[in-house]
Order: sequence, then C-alpha cells, then structure tokens
Amino acid sequence: MINVKQSQFKVTEAVKLSDFDTNLNLNTSDKELKKHLKQVRRQLGDLQNTLYAHGKYSVLVCLQGMDTAGKDSLIREVFKHFNVHGIVVHSFKVPTALELKHDYLWRHYIALPAKGKFGVFNRTHYENVLVTRVHPEYILGEHLPGIYEVSDIDQNFWDKRFKQINDFEEHLAQNGTLIFKFFLHLSKEEQRLRLLRRLRLQDKNWKFSPGDLKERKLWNVYQQCYEDAINATSKAHAPWYIIPADNKKAARVIVASILLEALKKLKDIKEPELPAKIKANLEIYKSDLKNEKK
Repeated sequence: MINVKQSQFKVTEAVKLSDFDTNLNLNTSDKELKKHLKQVRRQLGDLQNTLYAHGKYSVLVCLQGMDTAGKDSLIREVFKHFNVHGIVVHSFKVPTALELKHDYLWRHYIALPAKGKFGVFNRTHYENVLVTRVHPEYILGEHLPGIYEVSDIDQNFWDKRFKQINDFEEHLAQNGTLIFKFFLHLSKEEQRLRLLRRLRLQDKNWKFSPGDLKERKLWNVYQQCYEDAINATSKAHAPWYIIPADNKKAARVIVASILLEALKKLKDIKEPELPAKIKANLEIYKSDLKNEKK
C-alpha cells in the first residue's frame, strides 16, 4: 500500500535543499505507482466536479523546478481525468513586450483560475525571483523607477519582491483561492541523464536547447535562489512542498496524493442543494419526461 502524507513534504520551517532527497523510495513497483495514480486522479476529477458545482473556491497549483524536472508530464498524468472545462494550464515563458509594460505580477494575475476551477502554472510568478535573480540584467527590461543598472538591484530589492509575492498570495487566499506550490527537487545527475535522452531520442530533440547547458553551469546558484524563495514564501495559506523528482512516477503520485489529502479536509466543499420547491417536485419532472410523446 502506498502511503503518502503531505506533512512529509510540506515546508513549515527554514530548510536547506541539500538536506532533502531527490529520489524517494515508496517501496513499490512502477506498476503499482501507475495503478495508485489512476485511483487518486479519478478521485481528484470527481472532487473537481464538486468544486465546480460548489463555486466558492478555486485551486492554484504552482510547479517549479529545474529544466527536465518533469513538470509537463506531471501535468499530463495527474490531471488526466479532469473535465477540460474545469482546469486551465498556463506555461509562462519569457515576458512579451506587452507583459513588460505591466508590473511583473500582472500576467499571472490575469491567468488565475475562476471560482470552481483548477489553474496550473507551469513555471510561475516565482520566475521573477529565480531566473531574474540569477540573471539580474533581465530586470532592466522591466523599466522600473530607480533601477538603471544591475548595481541598483540589491538584497533589499529581492526582499521587497518576496513581500510583494507573499501579499499577492495572501490576497488570493483570503478571496477563496487554495494555493499549492510544488518544487520538483531534481538531482544534477538525473538532469544530465534526461538531457542526454533528449539528444539521443529524435522525437525529443525539439525539447533541447543549448541554453539548457548554459543554465546547468549555474546549478548551485539556482539551488540557492530556490532555497531562499522557498524559505521566504512558504506560508500556512500558500505552502511549499519539496517533491523528490528523480523518479517521475513517484513524483506524480506524491503531488496527486497531497492535493487529494488537502482538499478532502475542506468539509464545506459539497454540491449545492436544490431549492426545496424543485426538490419536492422531482417525481413530477421524472414522470413528465417518461410520459413524453416520442
């Protein structure tokens, strides 16, 4: 039996990423992992239907991780049984010219899920304290007051961004958005193997970019930036979960199980009751339909 508890992965105090395993043994076979995921995602799909009918909450799932961490395939496998009308996935790339004319949270805000729906951010608003922190020259493209050169971007700038992100997420939570943030914790060696696979398999070549190798050389810098971001922004209303990602099948089961466990705790999510007058006449409506002339 696969037993996954969200408390195993939830960040509730300051962490060091180097203390966390990237490959967790769930003591089961790939076949059992696949079977368990199928069961959990069906329950998630049913729960999403109830969430939609209830219309009080939305769910925001944020996925972050190094290149090849498995974000795309996780989305495909975990949410496979969702009604397509109940989930929206956004993959955030390099900001467009229009997006750069707004504050950095604007493009994320307008992509938020409506009440009753799931939204998945494949890369998220955290790119603005990760990629831009590793490459602070990108900040210059935002044309911010008081920021004229890279030397103007100090620690105080990043501390303010962390606060802005915390305020953003707190606002969302107070207005009915349930926030789950997953860091897919991949080892450098596993990334090397996955990049080699992209080069070896012709149908995977399109995923490879020479830029992947340049960013890989900055691995330790990225790890420190992830650690800082997680420690600064894991809150009770918007927690981070550190997910061992070397085994893709296990990572999918863990993420799906955390979502299901957390959402099941919300006892007020239920399908709305029919108005008493309609409920009292259900048999009449059934009879009308049964006796309808063909």
